[in-house]
Amino acid sequence: MPLSLSDPAWYPIASSEDLPFRHVYQGQLLGRELAVWRADDGNVNVWENRCLHRGVRLSIGINEGQELKCQYHGWRYANQSAGCTYIPAHPADAPARRIENRKYPVKEAFGLIWSAANDDQKFAPFAGAEGTDWFPLRPMPVNATPEDVLAGLAGLAPDDQPADLLPGMALRLGTTIYFVQPVDAGRAVIRGLIAGKPEDEVATLRHYNETLTKLRDRLERAAARKPAPEPLQPVFEKVSADLASMPDIAIPRGNTMPVVVKRKWKSADGVIGFELADRDGKHLPTFQPGAHIDVHLPNGLIRQYSITNGPGDLSSYVIGVKQESASKGGSKVLVETVREGDVLAISEPRNNFPLRRDATRTVLIAGGIGITPLLSMARFLDKSSLPYELHYFARTGDGLAFQSELAALHGKIDRHIGLARDAIKAKIAEVLGQYQFANHVYICGPGAMLEMVQETAAGLGWPDDAIHFEYFQNDKVIDSSSAFDVELARSAMTLHVPAGKTILETMREAGLTVPSSCEQGACGTCLTTVMEGEVDHQDVYLNKTEKASNTCMMTCVSRAKSGRLVLDI
Repeated sequence: MPLSLSDPAWYPIASSEDLPFRHVYQGQLLGRELAVWRADDGNVNVWENRCLHRGVRLSIGINEGQELKCQYHGWRYANQSAGCTYIPAHPADAPARRIENRKYPVKEAFGLIWSAANDDQKFAPFAGAEGTDWFPLRPMPVNATPEDVLAGLAGLAPDDQPADLLPGMALRLGTTIYFVQPVDAGRAVIRGLIAGKPEDEVATLRHYNETLTKLRDRLERAAARKPAPEPLQPVFEKVSADLASMPDIAIPRGNTMPVVVKRKWKSADGVIGFELADRDGKHLPTFQPGAHIDVHLPNGLIRQYSITNGPGDLSSYVIGVKQESASKGGSKVLVETVREGDVLAISEPRNNFPLRRDATRTVLIAGGIGITPLLSMARFLDKSSLPYELHYFARTGDGLAFQSELAALHGKIDRHIGLARDAIKAKIAEVLGQYQFANHVYICGPGAMLEMVQETAAGLGWPDDAIHFEYFQNDKVIDSSSAFDVELARSAMTLHVPAGKTILETMREAGLTVPSSCEQGACGTCLTTVMEGEVDHQDVYLNKTEKASNTCMMTCVSRAKSGRLVLDI
């Protein structure tokens, strides 16, 4: 039967020994090149061997344990899902979670890695496979058609003991099973398994290698006298021009997906951990370190929580929730009423706190529950063997969350317990030092601490674009006493915003659908471009430079200093 690109049969494409630690193997099957690699968790991935950006082979990429990094422009793809997790040239909310490389089914069994062109058939072991200790032979590439190779193997059988043909281009010769891996119409690889471990492995391998070498030479001489078969021509989906340069795909606002609370536990005094997984066991969308999700609570509230996961860890999301006595119903509902097994709705991950991976020095400063996004950053940097230091401030040792996860990291992790305000300020100044080129600091924690770090860093010469922060809430007193007009350029309408009402509320009353989440100027969801007018910034999302530029604003809290604003809405 002629080879087909849609052949559903499973074939061995590599041996387990071809996938050592942090290696990428180039496999081939039915005219397709495959990137085959083992992640640090043991999972084996079989992907189309090209980066979706410019088509560069991923087999020459870097296996970073939970991600595969393309050598050309540094695009990264996650273990298991093959989802793109990082695009160096694109802003944080790149559509990476919507970009996935093509995956092929994979099974590791009997010392071999098996794959197929599609998912039409489940992997089924050959007859007699179970319960036997199999010893894999060295592969033998042959420049001949797979059908001729199979016939040649069958010819090795004695006349009185013919070969036993098996499904999927395989046959049994005594205690040896041979498999033909169809590389292309005119190329194949012979792979074999011997029942039982031989006493002298080297002598056994030498014997079979000599036998198969003679067979290969005979088959290739015969193939050279025949017309070359037409090679298989797999169809590759073209990458769009946008994707090949600077993708710009908006992340839908308001879309949710159901997840089940797989685990709930006490991570520290006043901190409860939640593990959220897909109900059907599928992979969750990819994300970049620093990302958060909106959690839709049973009482109708929506709250944002940072993802603590490391790279490629997509079987679930782990978040930390602070128990607060003054809670308005967000953390209180999660902590007191949500139980393991409950179903919640969450948004796709969004990132307002992106991590740069081109820094010569990265400093992470966490206060209390602010450890959650920084733990994810540390895990990504750790897996990439990039330099970083994490400083974790807490009132007591019992208040340090995610201790086991921190203990697994290899970077510099310093815990600072029970320091007074002046001591914290002095320690932060010591940690930061004078600014040097390509240094970056990331801060997350209580508002007072964030302001202290920003002020200290600025005093040490750190520019705004090297100081990254994320507030969990806006503690500032909002002045809503002004009244002004707002012109919505794309909607062709002008609205009057009275004292006591926000721009966001006024637009909604006028029938406009506008995105928002925290509605206190901390999350960045309602970020809007300002075309004219002077803004009275009252948020904690924008940095000083961004506020001074007067080009954007948060419509949930910020107002106008001028009598009129023109917004790009």
